[in-house]
Amino acid sequence: MSRKCVLVSGAGGFIGRWSVPPLIAAGYEVHAAAGHTASRPLPMQLRGAEVHRVDFLDAGAVDRLMHSIRATHLLHFAWIATPGVYWTSSENERWLAASQHLLKCFQSGGGIRAVMAGTCAEYDWARVGVCDERTSPLADAAAPGTTAYVRAKLMMHAALSDLAASHALSAAWGRIFFLFGPDEHPDRLVASVIRNLLSGRDAPCSHGRQVRSFLHVADVGAAFAALLDSTAQGPVNIGSGERSSIAELVQEIGLQIGRPELVRLGARAAPLGEPPVLVPDVGRLQAGVSWRPRFSLAAGIADTIDWWRENLQ
Repeated sequence: MSRKCVLVSGAGGFIGRWSVPPLIAAGYEVHAAAGHTASRPLPMQLRGAEVHRVDFLDAGAVDRLMHSIRATHLLHFAWIATPGVYWTSSENERWLAASQHLLKCFQSGGGIRAVMAGTCAEYDWARVGVCDERTSPLADAAAPGTTAYVRAKLMMHAALSDLAASHALSAAWGRIFFLFGPDEHPDRLVASVIRNLLSGRDAPCSHGRQVRSFLHVADVGAAFAALLDSTAQGPVNIGSGERSSIAELVQEIGLQIGRPELVRLGARAAPLGEPPVLVPDVGRLQAGVSWRPRFSLAAGIADTIDWWRENLQ
């Protein structure tokens, strides 16, 4: 069997850690790159991988890492992701440049396949409901209303596509839809509702009529691992075929915790410009990658509630 050596950037992050166990199971030599200044213990999901502490914004450190590993595969998650900050932060420009540098180092070092994490926000939310990778319109990177985060991701996807075409590099781009799960940032929707209800507090939400597709983070990581191990090229939606409204999601949380009366729909205004329907077409993920999620929405919520019960303090 030919050598399969993968560098997973952002492997200590919310999604990246969950890609490591399925990659190891698939026979990869996994090099897990986590933040160089991380103060928290490394996630247990990284057991079995060789862990590197590296700052991907330091070009010299990246050069040394790539030279030492000589990875055949690249799975790139590392990016700014702080809730409430990442959409407009100027750090997106630095991460774009750093990601482009990483990709060039990987390709020039003999890498054969790269998969990078994109976002469903690349789609033009004003013109799509069900997002199809081949036909749905994308946001305009040059438009004044396009956020720094979306602009940088669109530009990174273009850079990946150009390099793949000019250097015969196998490449795919995973557009992540809505996700949740253990160790999520406490201010995000699912985590905040669970935390409030477990603490006996009201969980104020919007009207909840927005239809979305939610996927447990372990399944998101596993989908990326499967995408890397496939021959699929180009953009692939990473999401669930299940559709549910936000109201159904938070009410399910209330029922499972036993405090449905604390879920307060309509207590908050819905964000301006939020589309009523935003879900992925997952045909390419299912047929081209031959992957389906392990968790149903209800099972994923139950797993996440269990995690918060153990870690709320």
